[in-house]
Amino acid sequence: MTTVFYIAGAVAIAATIMMLTRLNAVHALLYLIVSLLAAAVIFYDLGAPFVAALEVIIYAGAIMVLFVFVVMLLNLGEQASRAERGLLTPSIWIGPSVLAAVLLAELIWILMRGSVPPAEAAGAGPAEVGMALFGRYLIGVELASMLLLAGLVGAYHLGWRRVPKAKVIHASRS
Repeated sequence: MTTVFYIAGAVAIAATIMMLTRLNAVHALLYLIVSLLAAAVIFYDLGAPFVAALEVIIYAGAIMVLFVFVVMLLNLGEQASRAERGLLTPSIWIGPSVLAAVLLAELIWILMRGSVPPAEAAGAGPAEVGMALFGRYLIGVELASMLLLAGLVGAYHLGWRRVPKAKVIHASRS
């Protein structure tokens, strides 16, 4: 288990460094997702499979959906779309794919060994998490949802642009 922890930690550190050094937001997002998946493997290895599943579903899934939503909301046009297609060459996927393959191999190795720690060892099953989120921490959860809503409204206002009628008429003639 120590080996799995250190390899997943090294993948998380490498992916986070790559995420911080990328200039393109899409490339940085790919490395961020790998980093979050590495954190999920670490949680799973430490005996918290439910927390690992939450890590994958909430962070890796929600961040990806939010990023795609903002890119679609900005709608930068055909020129930006062509430039983005040029930036997403197959060679860009090599780094995140190698790191994700290391994590997948680790997870398969853990499952084949049969050394999955019991969920009750961590003391945080689905019922306990639900009771905490909608019991003691209800105000914090609601405040976080309001903050996310404010971010969504802010992204909408940043992406919304009014096109002058002269440009719309000119564009329809060509």
